[in-house]
Amino acid sequence: MPFYTIVNKETGEMEECMCSYSRLQKRLDELGPDWQQRIGAPALVTHTGNIINKTSGDWKNLMSNIEKGSGRGSNIKQ
Repeated sequence: MPFYTIVNKETGEMEECMCSYSRLQKRLDELGPDWQQRIGAPALVTHTGNIINKTSGDWKNLMSNIEKGSGRGSNIKQ
């Protein structure tokens, strides 16, 4: 379900609703004409790729030790 933000034009009060679009419309009808949906952009993923390249040396050492101690046939990769 998507999140919608609705705003009271008179008071500036804001409310978040997690519901279907049809339920949002019913909620706006219930609240009255002073309330409207606030239009905005959804959050976007801004980073993709391998997170290991961005970790500390301690984490890489821990992963290396786990890989060494995991035994033959292990599929743990750094």
